[in-house]
Amino acid sequence: MITLTKTIDKALVKAFLKNISDQTFTVVFWDKESYKFGEGESKFEIVIHNFPHKKELFANPSTALAEAYMAGDIELVGNLQDIVESIMRHKNSFLNESKLLTMLGKCRPVGKRTSERDIAHHYDIGNDFYALWLDPTMSYSCAYFKTGSDSLYQAQMNKIHHILKKLNLKEGQTLLDIGCGWGYLAIEAAKKYKVKVLGITLSKEQLKKVEERIKHEGLQNLVTVKLMDYRDLEKSGLKFDRVVSVGMAEHVGKANLPLYFKNVNAILRETGLFLLHNITDVLETEVDGFISKYIFPGGYIPSLREELYIAAELGFHTMDIESLRLHYMKTLMHWAERFEGNMDKIRTMFDNKFIRMWRLYLNACAAAFHYAKVDVHQILLVKGNNNQLPLTRQYMYDMPSNRFTPKP
Repeated sequence: MITLTKTIDKALVKAFLKNISDQTFTVVFWDKESYKFGEGESKFEIVIHNFPHKKELFANPSTALAEAYMAGDIELVGNLQDIVESIMRHKNSFLNESKLLTMLGKCRPVGKRTSERDIAHHYDIGNDFYALWLDPTMSYSCAYFKTGSDSLYQAQMNKIHHILKKLNLKEGQTLLDIGCGWGYLAIEAAKKYKVKVLGITLSKEQLKKVEERIKHEGLQNLVTVKLMDYRDLEKSGLKFDRVVSVGMAEHVGKANLPLYFKNVNAILRETGLFLLHNITDVLETEVDGFISKYIFPGGYIPSLREELYIAAELGFHTMDIESLRLHYMKTLMHWAERFEGNMDKIRTMFDNKFIRMWRLYLNACAAAFHYAKVDVHQILLVKGNNNQLPLTRQYMYDMPSNRFTPKP
């Protein structure tokens, strides 16, 4: 009976894995028997100690296989990012089965309490943890690599100043940073341009760190941070000359996107600038099951077209759009390398399941920005159409030289 069961399991594994990768690879089963898919030398191994149930596998293969990896039931021997990329490249693999969002039931608004819980799930697991693998600015968004030799810190500083330059800040203006993270952009804006900045966040851990930084820099008269939901902006009565939002729109949810833009519109002065920096998708699709369950609950990746449509409906004019897709791949590769380099310390903080989950998250996202349909865009919007910006884009860009070469 045991032999029969294992024979059936192996047949299921072989049938599922037949079209999973565009590379040659070897599967090593629980009884040490191995089977090679493809011709020539194997590029990686999948070692199977246990395999998801057929019902789970075909209901949501991404989640089922991720959970098996997290539990140690599956080992991936080789470069994890390369393995995931090989799956993304194969047109018949489960990672190329994105489901379009067509049913309203899948797009219900996310409430404030749910948003607070979802943000805490990811961002309140400890500043000490994030400090281990982020750069000294603790910027948790796509960096901007002017050259292939830029360090992660240099690239994050490049990104911060790239954004601030696009905002065309003038001394004495007011700036709102929605989802301010650990606050480095707000602090740099105040230091460099002498603008008055309000940063808002839902993360108590981030709030604590930003307040420490503001005090350390002696910027209490220019920078303020508070726990605040974007939905409370419209009724706040506040007004700003500039608004920036970096890596925040992904947490809003599809149904709340119009409300998000409506609140920005309400507090932005006429002819004011809004810079939106976030991950985008080509089409309006469901979020990957593993990411939505374990990494960013409540998250949704907007398409570029739906953001532009909503902005236009409110009277915003689009001044500039820039893709930083390959920059995000490189950023995530830096994070993954730093994560592994601090593993001794991380093991004192979290169990093996969490470590494997985070390792998969960082490497899979790096792979996605290389070969999947996700992108990251900076969109510069103006309220009205007469902002007195320079006539060309030249003021926005320090033209990079010796741009980094992406992986082949």
